[in-house]
Amino acid sequence: MSDTSGVIDRFFAISARGSTVSREIRGGLATFFTMAYIVVLNPIIIAYGKDIDGQVIGDGTTPNVALVAAGTAFVAGVLTILMGVVGKVPFAMAAGLGLNAFVTFNIATLMSWEEAMGLVFLEGVIIAILVLTGLRTAVFHAIPAQLKTAISVGIGLFIALIGFVDSGFVRKAAGTPLEMGIAGNLTSWPVFVFIVGLLATAAMVARKVKGAILIGIVGTTVLAIIVEAIVKVGNSPDNPAAWRLNRPVVPEEIFGFHNPLVLFTEFDPFGAFSRISVILAVLFVFTLLITDFFDTMGTIVGVGRQANLVGEDGTLPRTREILLVDSIGAAAGGAGSVSSNTTYIESAAGVGEGARTGLASVVTGLLFLVAIFFAPLVRVVPYEAAAPALVVVGFMMMTAIRDIEWNDYEISIPAFLTVVVMPFTYSISNGIGAGFISYVLIKVVRGKAREVHPLLWGVTALFVVYFAIGPIRVLFGV
Repeated sequence: MSDTSGVIDRFFAISARGSTVSREIRGGLATFFTMAYIVVLNPIIIAYGKDIDGQVIGDGTTPNVALVAAGTAFVAGVLTILMGVVGKVPFAMAAGLGLNAFVTFNIATLMSWEEAMGLVFLEGVIIAILVLTGLRTAVFHAIPAQLKTAISVGIGLFIALIGFVDSGFVRKAAGTPLEMGIAGNLTSWPVFVFIVGLLATAAMVARKVKGAILIGIVGTTVLAIIVEAIVKVGNSPDNPAAWRLNRPVVPEEIFGFHNPLVLFTEFDPFGAFSRISVILAVLFVFTLLITDFFDTMGTIVGVGRQANLVGEDGTLPRTREILLVDSIGAAAGGAGSVSSNTTYIESAAGVGEGARTGLASVVTGLLFLVAIFFAPLVRVVPYEAAAPALVVVGFMMMTAIRDIEWNDYEISIPAFLTVVVMPFTYSISNGIGAGFISYVLIKVVRGKAREVHPLLWGVTALFVVYFAIGPIRVLFGV
């Protein structure tokens, strides 16, 4: 081993965690290709949205899609590298889905984009303060170990559902909440590509093929390109049988650059408080904070457990550093006008590939930075090629369900609610909130209120407020 590789090994504790440099690189590649869609999807959600003044991000009335894509890749790249170097874990970061839609459709419509992103920035600063004061880490450690296991299991089921939905295998239906394929039939070429990719990836994982998930993503992408070249499915939003997001074709253009740094002058931390009522502004920040706070907590528990980084007591090494980088991500996303950045559950794809250290995150982060210049190549991988990895990784994370004591209703009922509410409401935070509230309630009715950690009482109260945001807004007329 050379001196350089020895330094890298010691810094990231690669050998100590039972990994290798090649495995970390494969894991970093797998994570990137599984979540590279965010470079395309985030601009689709926020770049077209107009604020109360009719302006788009970057000013003007014409969407700056390429600029927002470059900003999305830049912020994700820097933060993911920071997570690898400071947190030393294989967790990647990018603009949070759900949060970006909330900012676009609920916040920016009532104020300017600069003011909306200013609230996101403030939320990140508040979370950072909670980390530095030790409160966020203390809350993390106050959660019972089996509830943390349930969070991991719930995320596994959630990530599998995301894979099925993103691929078009599962869709909204007219007569039932969900259905398989189109009108109950698997009749589209993209779904065919997904099924082939899923079966091939599952078979390789079962045979313990090295690089199975990454091979599955790349191989399924090649199949998708071939299918599109022959059948010409297209990606029209009016055609349910079309590709869901990216049309898999060899790009005509490979290189393009838009300076993402110009977006860092486009946020106003305090303007919203003079634009709307203070109560409404506070509620917006609170909603962002609760979602960010517990989505991240659930993700690092779930992915950390899959990476065998979580101890028997449910704790994770370097938790404070991980949470601090994540809080910086929220502030950086607001400052960069690309919405709050958070730790991604798709990091589990890299972990499933064998990643155990921050080196994998550095690889993923560098690829995001490269994507700034090669955005057309990022658009080659369709949802249908990345989704099989999510389903397989979801299975891996679900295996932790065996560690929950299902005969003990005091913990198994909250665990069950945590597991099912996440995918059924499409929200990690909702699942955690349901689990916490039911856990505290059951302890109280059984006369065991003293067994509840004091911090868990406070967090549960916050979740009650979180779920009651609608009635509170009606009550105060905001």
